[in-house]
Amino acid sequence: MDKIWLKSYPPGVPAEIDPDQYRSLVHLLEESFQKYANRNAYVCMDKFMTYAELDKLSRQLGAWLQSRGLKKGARVAVMMPNVLQYPVSIAAILRAGYTVVNVNPLYTPRELEHQLNDSGAEAIIILENFATTLEQVLPRTKVKHIVVANMGEMLGGLKGAIVNFVVRNVKKLVPAFSLPNALRFKSVLGQGAGMKLTPVELKSSDVAFLQYTGGTTGVSKGATLTHRNIVANLLQIDAWAAPALAKAPQVDPLTIICALPLYHIFALTACAMWGTHAGALNVLVPNPRDIGGFIKELRKYKFNMFPAVNTLYNALVNHPEFASVDFSGLKICNGGGMAVQQAVNDKWLKATGVPILEAYGLSETSPLATGNRGDGREFTGTIGLPVCSTEIAILDDDGNEVPLGQPGEIAIRGPQVMAGYWNRPDETAKVMTPDGYFKSGDVGIMDANGYVKIVDRKKDMVLVSGFNVYPNEVEGVVASHPGVLECACIGVPDEHSGEAVKVFVVRKDPNLTTETLMAFCKDNLTGYKKPKYIEFRDELPKTNVGKILRRALRDEGDNKKAA
Repeated sequence: MDKIWLKSYPPGVPAEIDPDQYRSLVHLLEESFQKYANRNAYVCMDKFMTYAELDKLSRQLGAWLQSRGLKKGARVAVMMPNVLQYPVSIAAILRAGYTVVNVNPLYTPRELEHQLNDSGAEAIIILENFATTLEQVLPRTKVKHIVVANMGEMLGGLKGAIVNFVVRNVKKLVPAFSLPNALRFKSVLGQGAGMKLTPVELKSSDVAFLQYTGGTTGVSKGATLTHRNIVANLLQIDAWAAPALAKAPQVDPLTIICALPLYHIFALTACAMWGTHAGALNVLVPNPRDIGGFIKELRKYKFNMFPAVNTLYNALVNHPEFASVDFSGLKICNGGGMAVQQAVNDKWLKATGVPILEAYGLSETSPLATGNRGDGREFTGTIGLPVCSTEIAILDDDGNEVPLGQPGEIAIRGPQVMAGYWNRPDETAKVMTPDGYFKSGDVGIMDANGYVKIVDRKKDMVLVSGFNVYPNEVEGVVASHPGVLECACIGVPDEHSGEAVKVFVVRKDPNLTTETLMAFCKDNLTGYKKPKYIEFRDELPKTNVGKILRRALRDEGDNKKAA
């Protein structure tokens, strides 16, 4: 395509950014530490941390890591929820010249062992709540250095002691563990205070993060994200957010709600890294699944940016206390990770006055690749336009571009696209084209104005009597019924049509019946798209980010057939 999307850019948004503006991500972070030293960088459970404190603590931890004799580029794993130790750890690892390996803290021993061994991690910083998982796999890994953090230690004095007592003894969230060679996070900071952090000469091509992905689609692979990849994406976010942030009244510093987990690429880049670059305050939410507690936290701040996934937006707008939150400072709501549903956006817009601007990207793209205009006031139902310095091609199965308006695989080229999968040249070759495009596995359509609409994941598509049915469309219709809280659509085997559509539904109205919902679908979906089966559930399986796992629902069916 001839970059047709550029004509749809908001005024003032550049076609290109300069990803070489910073030598490395460390150069960018240290600039912010100096520039915003007196500002608050993070707050968690009412404890604030300034940029100066983040600078000091990450120097101490970085110096301690260097004292372990780790070579430049060594992989250091971080296995924690959103607590203050997380941003300190990320900055320390990068400043010491190492690579961050983000680990989902709810991983099973099998998943953790795979990721530690695949990445070759030699050190890990872990919250004590999950240390028992590490204990089970440690002898079969290369990990030599273990730092154990706890929920209360950064909160100070009596409050920290009370939090630890409640977490350990009341809620019993810390299973017994034995890691004899482990050191405590605060002890390590103390040791590092007497050491000097040696500056490391980093190149833009050095690896900043190994971001593991694909665990729900097969063996988890590490997307190799360089310093240049992340810097590029931060500058792309800068340019893309500018129209929204320029609207009166202008706010500085910004307050970002960081409820998505920092081990996930969405929050890592959009909240932690971009927030630091912008001198913003990130409000860390360790457990956003406690919607009542989350809303209490939201009431404390006049926040400006709220990145989230559809399921979190949905849970919030359906909570009776949601209306008590002050939205007067809200400027940008970004939806990503999964499709944002029109019904959810409409409720959110009515309650807050701010639309959910859907954006799109993957771990492999750092993540932002496309986004709706920052000055947009309406829900478009698309993932927006390719962002600055980014090209999107829509390809057929042979790798050729399809005509405008025709569905094909979304392929992405730009400075934010990963260097490849860690130690997996075979897997990298499957997704990278000879001319540098990353094939996403998502099926999309581009219109004449450059807007891209996802019609679905290739593998999620349901084939009914030769007709393609895209689960996102079915889910969008079912979710718009006032009696439905959330839903998921999959294909199930059918002797007549090859596959049939099945929808799993969590009810908002306990009196909603199959017959009522079937009639609603008949009115809103053509025959072959209409669900043949509806199953009511109390809840749907989800990732920790809140993304509904269609695959888990399909696998349940496979297990039943096998039995």
